[in-house]
Amino acid sequence: MSMDQVATFGGGCFWCIEAALNKIQGVHKAVSGFAGGRRPNPTYQQVITGMTGHAEVVQVHFDAEVLSYESLLEMFFQLHDPTTLNRQGNDVGTQYRSIILYHDNEQKNTAISVIQRLNSAHVWPEPIVTELQAYSEFYQAEDYHQGYAEANPDQPYCALLIGPKLKAFKLKFSDKLK
Repeated sequence: MSMDQVATFGGGCFWCIEAALNKIQGVHKAVSGFAGGRRPNPTYQQVITGMTGHAEVVQVHFDAEVLSYESLLEMFFQLHDPTTLNRQGNDVGTQYRSIILYHDNEQKNTAISVIQRLNSAHVWPEPIVTELQAYSEFYQAEDYHQGYAEANPDQPYCALLIGPKLKAFKLKFSDKLK
């Protein structure tokens, strides 16, 4: 029996997180989109200006009997630098912020616990600045963003930035791959 749940995360560019999480057992689908902002139905071109308040996010539909929310959080934190405010590498602006949009109090409490544990373990030299926000609305990104990293591995951004992250991710979580 499946225990379907939804998680929503943002950690910079959504292409990498979507590509990685779609390879994990228990993930039905990871979808690139936008959340956490003010404008209804934003487009990518509007979001990248930083004026809508949205972050690039991935919405993950998963079976909690196969994959826990806590495990998803650990994977999410592996895929980006949660210690840089409104930035991931060369991507700068609130649209690239590290954010967890929790769907209920259990997700919120789990996220707080994982952040505290990672900070206590000094996984990064600086503390985690990931924003925690109650989930309200998800807007799916345009079709060409879905599966972008998989479809365009030789595109310079994908080859130089996403490729190495995916390789490290697959090594670390090899026991959880589909």
